[in-house]
Amino acid sequence: MDLERSPLALPFPDMPAIEGVTLRVGRAGYKNWDRADLTYAELSKGTALAGVFTRNVCCSSEVELGREQVKLGQARALVVNAGNSNAFTGYRGREAVEQIMAQVAHHLDCKPSDVLVSSTGVIGVPLPKDKAEAGIARVLDAPEVSYEDAARTIGTTDTFAKGATATAMLGDTKVILNGIVKGSGMIAPDMATMLGYIFTDAAVDPAFLQQCLSAASAGTFNCITVDSDTSTSDTVLAFATGKAGNAPLAGFDDAGADAFMAALHDVCRQLAHLVVRDGEGAQKFIAVNVTGAESDESARRVGLAIANSPLVKTAIAGSDANWGRVVMAVGKAGEPADRDKLGIAFGGVWAARNGLPLPDYDEAPVAKHLEGNEIDIDVDLGLGEGRATVWTCDLTHGYIAINADYRS
Repeated sequence: MDLERSPLALPFPDMPAIEGVTLRVGRAGYKNWDRADLTYAELSKGTALAGVFTRNVCCSSEVELGREQVKLGQARALVVNAGNSNAFTGYRGREAVEQIMAQVAHHLDCKPSDVLVSSTGVIGVPLPKDKAEAGIARVLDAPEVSYEDAARTIGTTDTFAKGATATAMLGDTKVILNGIVKGSGMIAPDMATMLGYIFTDAAVDPAFLQQCLSAASAGTFNCITVDSDTSTSDTVLAFATGKAGNAPLAGFDDAGADAFMAALHDVCRQLAHLVVRDGEGAQKFIAVNVTGAESDESARRVGLAIANSPLVKTAIAGSDANWGRVVMAVGKAGEPADRDKLGIAFGGVWAARNGLPLPDYDEAPVAKHLEGNEIDIDVDLGLGEGRATVWTCDLTHGYIAINADYRS
């Protein structure tokens, strides 16, 4: 498919090199694309590993193996295949992954368990082992590339390369965090997002890195949705090479730990927003802000009910200030809510308060807000202190066109 660049796209940021990370791309030919479809990241010895994965029970072998590898807490390489998700492929799919792990491990003289593999694309087609073997052989000798090249290569229906970067001071030591992500459809993560990779030169204990990544994912990747569908391959991995030379972080009592956590959350938030901005067929970026819930988790679930509603999303696509659809979505969320305490606003203009339309409600500024491409929906449940923000996009004819032709 030849897809037009999303109107919500942002430019790829300048991303500095991270010591201990070498990126290469190549072509395995998993799909009839005139482009690279294989990404390889070589990591220095001693690199710490953390990861979060899909809760979809029909997950790929890559996810199953990755869950076990993350428990070991170390990595030497990452391989990402684009064009074939290798999910729902039985023993043949697992054999293909294990072959890739063994081939790279032989090259690096490390354990196969030190090699992480991800795949994304069509479900139900085993990854061709001959193409994988030839592709790996080529990419191991390929020249080093930029993070933008790597981000572009891991994409499928993505219309632009997605990356984010941040720095943090750990005492007197400056550390860098770079992240790349792919995803534009089948996005309702329930853990992370489709495929995302974060690299840092900070020295971080694997257990603490896992704690930080899980916490960051909860308020970023777990708060986005494009179409309510959770992928079979969703994976976010974090790699810490330790080359910055800081005293290793092992807990939040360590100097610089809060700064590292803030930088990691910032990178995850930026990447999560980029996925929504590239939602298939998206024309508008929507923030759903829920306050007054009984808990933060309840607020998130209400936000997701609104963000996943086709009626809400199509109303926004048509610039229709139909706040009744938001009322409907709140009511179906299965969370505590009181009709007579509910308030709803678009673009900061309240249409209803305490369960009633406001007598002086003026729809004109709301209609103007909805004609833009950055939309805010505020919902006050009036029950407690819980709050959350969920990000989504509108639902247009473009989403149908992309997914109707996905396998062609």
